[in-house]
Amino acid sequence: MENILKNLETSIGLLAEKTPLEIFSFAGSFIEEVIAPIPSPLIMTTAGTIAHARDHQITYLLFLALLASCGKTAASWLLYVLADKLEDFISSRFGKILGFSHKDIENIGRHFNGTLRDDIILIALRAIPIMPTSTVTLVCGFIKLDIRTFLRSTFIGYFIRSFIFLYIGFNGVATYETFIKNTEGIESFMKMAGLVIVVVFVFFIYVIRRRRK
Repeated sequence: MENILKNLETSIGLLAEKTPLEIFSFAGSFIEEVIAPIPSPLIMTTAGTIAHARDHQITYLLFLALLASCGKTAASWLLYVLADKLEDFISSRFGKILGFSHKDIENIGRHFNGTLRDDIILIALRAIPIMPTSTVTLVCGFIKLDIRTFLRSTFIGYFIRSFIFLYIGFNGVATYETFIKNTEGIESFMKMAGLVIVVVFVFFIYVIRRRRK
């Protein structure tokens, strides 16, 4: 696994050196969000390191963070739609077996009614560096969270997250390598934990519905 990550870092570093940083930040962030196994700090910390090597000012990182947030938000919207369609399929095919309906699932999403509190919670989930973002996106799509709340909080949270990673990369290669090594295991654990939570949640709904019957 360590060799795979090392090769991936080398390949992305070479690509970043040959590609305009603006394109790399947008496209790289889009691909990183869709392909979950790519460590989330890798794209932005690489961009930050190269920005420093090319003598860009730290304010330039704000522009790269904006582009990265656009890329990740676009990818998140696609995953949201996919999760919504998946929920429709599961509830229509297996809803009776599992004990819940399409309406039951969407009622959960209606608890998030677009208030400031909802935005703050979702922005925080997006901005925290170790949080597996794709898992949050799939859950939002599955419960059909209000799309305006989803897109708004996703964009803001990803802007903050992207800037954090860019700043880490901008501060030097040593900081970048240390951060990558320290967060890889934590992020993998968070992804597994997120999957377990989703499974437990579905089972919880099933048990409640069975008891009611």
